[in-house]
Amino acid sequence: MVNAVKVFKKTAPNGKVTAYLNHRDFVDRTNHTSPVRGVVVVDNDYLRGRRVFARVAVTYRHGREEDEVMGLHFSKEMILVNTAIEMSNKAEDVTEVQERLLKKLGANAYPFSVSLPENSPLSVTLDNGDETSSQPLGVIYDLKLYVADNKEERPHKRNSVSFAVRKVQFASMEPSSRQPSTLVSKSFTLSPGKLNLEVSLDQDLYLHGQAITAKLNVNNASKKSVKSIKCQVVQHVEVTMTNNMFSRVVACLESREGCPVTPGAHFTKNFSITPLASSNKRRYGIALDGQMKDTDANLASSTLVAAGKNVNDALGIIVSYSLRVKLNCGAIGGELTADLPFKLMHPDPNASKATLRKLQSTDIEFEEFSRIRRGQSVADD
Repeated sequence: MVNAVKVFKKTAPNGKVTAYLNHRDFVDRTNHTSPVRGVVVVDNDYLRGRRVFARVAVTYRHGREEDEVMGLHFSKEMILVNTAIEMSNKAEDVTEVQERLLKKLGANAYPFSVSLPENSPLSVTLDNGDETSSQPLGVIYDLKLYVADNKEERPHKRNSVSFAVRKVQFASMEPSSRQPSTLVSKSFTLSPGKLNLEVSLDQDLYLHGQAITAKLNVNNASKKSVKSIKCQVVQHVEVTMTNNMFSRVVACLESREGCPVTPGAHFTKNFSITPLASSNKRRYGIALDGQMKDTDANLASSTLVAAGKNVNDALGIIVSYSLRVKLNCGAIGGELTADLPFKLMHPDPNASKATLRKLQSTDIEFEEFSRIRRGQSVADD
């Protein structure tokens, strides 16, 4: 069995600069961020004393481009990295894929590695609810390789290559035995006793597309009756650059099974609910991994931080999730609400195939870079 490592290729309009990337993600491991590595091919006769630079720019867009009038802009671009590529094909710190590319592409191929600053924001887009908008909202990264005399010189489109890249986080492969739970109570005016609700999850980390199973225990020691039960998955979004916070319900399930829960009764029920991006199309403010028009788009993953740090200190767009359970006691009795936070993430695609890559031979497959996708760089077996 042979694994085909897909290498993405893009050439400048003048045909003088060609870049190859074997992955397009800066992977944030909370304690460090893995760099993006590749190989650039450029003819020395074309350089004529100039150098090749690698630049990473992040654009934060918080409003539609169509609404920008009279000099008002709803976006901000920041250059995070702008460094010269060492024109040597004898670099020591290169990956196996880079080594094979250097041998395959010849003497004019040079390896490069680009790293992001520690506190750079994660890639998250916000659905603006409008299919006609030309630019997505959120945090977007762009990696550009260009030829210039110095890094302050503005890149020309004819001799530059641009890649849409991302900064992402993946779920830890270390098993966790934590089972989140919460207990809430509600008392009623001029009525003795309390209504108690206990909610628990079988785990605190779920993968995209995985069903979230919750166990509900209702102990009605009050004089009111529970008429219905509603279970929701709520996405919480904090936009740090505009100091804005909002929440969106991304999955909802309502049930009257076992209701009414009369005074003195005890009721237990299991709920299963799956939050999906496909069920939240064209809803303004939904945080996504990609754009809704992409067939492989998912809901944005939960934001993680290193141990000892506060998630509120993160930059960009901070995403978190909670399971919200509501017990409806009627118009007069009101509702009893319980919120239980959990994490929703992607598995690390490199963890499961790391051993396979070392043991089996690997072929390199070139693909023209057209648009970013959320798939793995390694083709399916």
